[in-house]
Amino acid sequence: MKYIKIRLTLCALFAFSSLFLATAQTSADNEAVSSNNDGNSLVQVAYRKVPQSDLLGGVSVVDMENLMKKNYNTYSLDNMQGYVGGWTGNSLWGMGSDYLVLIDGVPRDANNVDPTEIDQITFLKGASAIVLYGSRAAKGVVLITTKRGKAGPNKVDVRVNTGMFVSKRYPTYLGSAEYMSLYNEARTNDGLTPLYSANDIYNYSTGQNPYRYPNLDFYSSDFLKKAYNKTEAVAEISGGNNRARYYTNIGYYTQDDLFKIGQGKNNNINRLNVRGNIDFAINDLIKTYVNANATFYNTRSAKGDYWGAASTFRPNRLSPLVPLSFIDKNDVNNLALINSSLNIVDGKYFLGGTQADPTNVFADMYAAGYSQWTSRQFQFDTGLDFDLKGVLKGLSFKGMFAVDYATSYTLSYDNSYAVFAPTWAAYNGTDVINTITKYNDDKKSGNQNASNSADRQTIAFSAQFDYKTKINDVHNISATLLAAGFQQTQSGTYHKPSNANIGLQVSYDYQKKYFADLGIAGVHSAKLGSGNRDALSPSMTLGWNVKKENFLANSPVVNDLTLSASASILNSDLDIANYYLYQGNVTQADGAYWGWYDGASEKSTNVRRVDSPNLTFVKRKEFSVNMKAALLNKLITVDASYFTNSMKGLIVQPSTQYPSYFIIGYPQTSFAPYANFNNDGRNGFDVKLNINKKIGKLDCSLGLIATYYMAKATKRDENYLNAYQNRAGKPLDAIWGLKALGFYTKDEVTAIDGTAAHPRPTFGNVQAGDIKYQDMNQDGVIDEKDQVNLGRGGYSGAPLVTGVNLTMKYGNFTLFALGTGGFGAKAIKGGTYYWVYGEGKYSDVVRGRWTESTAATATYPRLTTGSGTNNFQNSDFWLYSTDRFDLAKVQLTYDVPKALLQKFFIHEISAYISGSNLLTIAKERKILETNVTSAPQTRFYNLGVKVAF
Repeated sequence: MKYIKIRLTLCALFAFSSLFLATAQTSADNEAVSSNNDGNSLVQVAYRKVPQSDLLGGVSVVDMENLMKKNYNTYSLDNMQGYVGGWTGNSLWGMGSDYLVLIDGVPRDANNVDPTEIDQITFLKGASAIVLYGSRAAKGVVLITTKRGKAGPNKVDVRVNTGMFVSKRYPTYLGSAEYMSLYNEARTNDGLTPLYSANDIYNYSTGQNPYRYPNLDFYSSDFLKKAYNKTEAVAEISGGNNRARYYTNIGYYTQDDLFKIGQGKNNNINRLNVRGNIDFAINDLIKTYVNANATFYNTRSAKGDYWGAASTFRPNRLSPLVPLSFIDKNDVNNLALINSSLNIVDGKYFLGGTQADPTNVFADMYAAGYSQWTSRQFQFDTGLDFDLKGVLKGLSFKGMFAVDYATSYTLSYDNSYAVFAPTWAAYNGTDVINTITKYNDDKKSGNQNASNSADRQTIAFSAQFDYKTKINDVHNISATLLAAGFQQTQSGTYHKPSNANIGLQVSYDYQKKYFADLGIAGVHSAKLGSGNRDALSPSMTLGWNVKKENFLANSPVVNDLTLSASASILNSDLDIANYYLYQGNVTQADGAYWGWYDGASEKSTNVRRVDSPNLTFVKRKEFSVNMKAALLNKLITVDASYFTNSMKGLIVQPSTQYPSYFIIGYPQTSFAPYANFNNDGRNGFDVKLNINKKIGKLDCSLGLIATYYMAKATKRDENYLNAYQNRAGKPLDAIWGLKALGFYTKDEVTAIDGTAAHPRPTFGNVQAGDIKYQDMNQDGVIDEKDQVNLGRGGYSGAPLVTGVNLTMKYGNFTLFALGTGGFGAKAIKGGTYYWVYGEGKYSDVVRGRWTESTAATATYPRLTTGSGTNNFQNSDFWLYSTDRFDLAKVQLTYDVPKALLQKFFIHEISAYISGSNLLTIAKERKILETNVTSAPQTRFYNLGVKVAF
């Protein structure tokens, strides 16, 4: 019933829109077709559009509508670092992932708008470009502007794609026999007797009966497909005239999964989106628009964490499916027990298990049921544009209001099931099942359970007066005065995230030669105490079009050269984690070290924090310069920026500024206030260079992009005994760990005496073959005080991010290629794949383990059934480079000549074939391409066609 209502509602909205548009068009049939709605030469920036030639820096734009003609993709921000400078893949200028995403001016999810819906994406990197958006925009803004209808004949574009995902690489784990042998070795290293006999290991190695002697491979073709499909269809309908224009996008895609067993065979994702944008001119002075979007997203999943289990479940543990044929036909009791199961697979197998594993992920996929995650998003925004030239020539007013709803929940069938543990015997040389032990019972309630419900409401508004004038044909003045804000209500969140600000933008240029731009925002935050909740954020930009000076006006080399510089101070509350840090907090808790009377553990009153009334906004102080140039008859174009900024007054509880007794660990108590104490600093540059050349009939365009940034802690609340451990002066993304000196020998272990020459490790007892670390402070002890900066982690993107895009067009063929790179970052080989100890599963890395005979060539510590805490510390032993260059996309497009379509109702046909994530060039390619506890990385091969009617 719910879905019927949704369909009826959508149909009604569509019918109403169609009727509205038809009426509007009828009243304006004789009006001329306007070309002013092109938008290609205008760039959407904060609350206004400006000609691209007037951008003064800190802003980059991608024309998505044209890009999609040669590079079809399905995620709005897919590989954007390959087109614009300053975007690292997950941050702007290395500022972190808290950048603000606005879709048509409203805070929304970037993954909820399909690239086919997008007109352009603007990256506002510089502080001067984001000042009007207020506090929550201080880490940068990504503006996504959706398409709008254009005056002209009705147009229908239909696009259909289908493609296959192919796994790049699977983790490599040892088989049962090798695992058992090495596990025995680990036990021997620990002074224990071997667990597995030579006969056991032999039986597991032969593979003659994998049900009695299992060799479980989670990545086998028995369980996984070689490829899986995604199919998509999108229809775009647009048209209108000067009075009314409309754009509609209806898209649907379905995607299956890699699994070929149990409920996993039915895993799928499907998404339906409907967008409608309407622009209507009520008269010559008043214009309005209405945008609406609905997205229906469903994911069906089998029960169980398959990929997580694949990283921990040992290969010899059990056989997930056991054939019934191993049970003697005359064994009435065992057959009766098995036949009582509700989960006989394919009529031939029963679910295997053991007393230690009464459930397992394979049985989960067959018998535990399935779940369906459902997400619904409904978005609506509307606006008015009044021309107030009757009051003052050049004056106008704009207003926008938006309401969004997002809900999600999970529906599931949760079944319990029985597994059966066989006991094997050999009769006349043949393996048979002797006895069967049942664990658990089969239960299917038939009830559908609801869980994980979440909802979010977003309300946004803006109102602004705009003024534009020109004096004596040389002085261009524009100004914007605005008030804007948004608030989100989220389930499970007490205080609603909010943003409220007023702003003033004044721009001036003299003959498009000299530019000045002033922006001021008044921001407000409820995260601060009374008296500190309001602040002003100023920004100033100066620009100079050098090309218009006499000494360059006739230059055959320089076609354009514009320089600009900006200085800004932005006040932000993004880095204030809690709305109530300025308030004291007193709680009660059970179980202090003492009670109010002997022998009792009573509740204690604990001061969690004291009042911090002096907290203020965190300030982003920034200076940046920008250069835009076109050279050699626009053969080469360059857009480059340099920036330096600081985040001052980051809020911490500065424990080093107060006596130690102000802060107590248990019961948790603190009398130290929070303060604006820490500072961060960033500097770097980005550059985008394009080369456009026509060679005979071949049009070539090459884009080269680079972004480099350095982010450091410039001030920290810290009191380390050793200067090398100070975080101040070190990268924000520093990886801290120990310096490894190879493996201990027996003599070195014997010599440990706690002196500087032979320091004593504190991470557990060590033996020969364990990792030896450097005693950095020469105190005779190996501990946390010996950790040093090992390198940058690149958490906000690699220090150097590069991109290259190439377009070659010959006749009706277009070849596009995109490459992206990241350089200068490191990572630690950790997790269960690399840090193998105890009862863990063994990966192929342990083949290089230390033994007495391989001490000189070993690449891995000795094996152990203990915790291995000494070996598995962050250290440069586990460090590796994440430097990489990826061939992210190649697409070949063929446009059918329009001359061939003149007699048909079809106006355009384009067909294309593409591949994504095709190649990684890296020293550590195997590590970078391997996912351990999640689904594998994939290459995607796509075939598509676009038809215009």
